[in-house]
Amino acid sequence: MINASQLKNGTLFEYEGSIVQVISFQMHRKSQSASVMRVKFRNLNTGAVVETAFSTGEKFKEVDVQKRAKNYMYTEGQMAHFMDMENYEQIGFPLEKLGDQVKFLVENMECEGMYLNEKLFSVELPVVVVLTVKETVPGVKGDSVSNMTKVATLETGYDIKVPLFINEGEKIRVDTRTGQYVERA
Repeated sequence: MINASQLKNGTLFEYEGSIVQVISFQMHRKSQSASVMRVKFRNLNTGAVVETAFSTGEKFKEVDVQKRAKNYMYTEGQMAHFMDMENYEQIGFPLEKLGDQVKFLVENMECEGMYLNEKLFSVELPVVVVLTVKETVPGVKGDSVSNMTKVATLETGYDIKVPLFINEGEKIRVDTRTGQYVERA
């Protein structure tokens, strides 16, 4: 069992009959009242993201999962195909279960497959991925009075805000949890 006060990013636990993973958490306490843990988590069965609050004394059943290295190969229809790095078996995984992570999939990307009772139920991408800027408008010198950004389209087709000095063809690091620009690669 795990207390609500012990929840951290990435923690897996059982909630209302489903397996969920913590995306973000925050301890909140008003004067004269009990502490509350505000938690944002993803339901791994449906892919839905939920925000809720728990009292710090609430207990949940912790989920024991096995992680195995996977390599993303390609997408066909509504399935992303991964290769298990231990036994080289190819596995199809529904795109809808990947959620927003689909925006960051690039061929030969190493990921982690999460197994419960020998069944693949989730794929976790690296926290930061390196992607190439496919298209963006050129930054104009003199536009850098403050922290200005522009829209750039990445090799995966995802649009992201980047600083003005980023040009087409450059490689950048992107945080897969937030979908935001981190730095040049």
